[in-house]
Amino acid sequence: MTLIPITSPRFIDAESLASLPAWNEIFANGNPLALEIGCGTGHFVAQMAHLHPEWNFIAVDYYNKGCLKTSKRVDKAGLDNVRVVRAEARSFIERCIPRRSLQAVVINCPDPWPKKRHRKRRLVNVDFVGYLSEFMLPGGDFHFATDFDDYGEDVARFMPHLPGFANCLSPDPFRHALEGYPLSKYMLKFMDAGKQIYFIHYRRLT
Repeated sequence: MTLIPITSPRFIDAESLASLPAWNEIFANGNPLALEIGCGTGHFVAQMAHLHPEWNFIAVDYYNKGCLKTSKRVDKAGLDNVRVVRAEARSFIERCIPRRSLQAVVINCPDPWPKKRHRKRRLVNVDFVGYLSEFMLPGGDFHFATDFDDYGEDVARFMPHLPGFANCLSPDPFRHALEGYPLSKYMLKFMDAGKQIYFIHYRRLT
């Protein structure tokens, strides 16, 4: 299948990125980095970039169609603090994100792999969040959201046991509404269908 070319100046071909690229040169400033894993069509990152002009957002997605729509959305909004990258998240992070550089990591509504025999394929688990912590700044935020009950409850169950993190929603393990947190197109679709969103927010301590 032929991929539609993405010509946006805010889109970066992952293959063109050097190992540990100079993000301060790419964004033309030294602002902290924020990473969204699975940006979908860009509704969330466009809102977040508007709310946090002091952060530089890297929006990663594996699908070309999503990257195309996200690029068009941030172009239309004139958001110079967003760059869109088509890549597989793990390999991109390992090659292109410096350790202890991320002010925030956001993962919204990843594939829940609902069948029990497939749940080991879920992106967000103890090992992956522990791995992400190596790339986060002290005081950096970890946000996770899902509409799938079992997934939300599972992440809420293991997060308190990860060293070096504090629950920003304490004493609640999660919430179904989070003030100041933008809603993506998919979240709104799920909520319209009567589903609850599980919002989880932790902060890296050291």
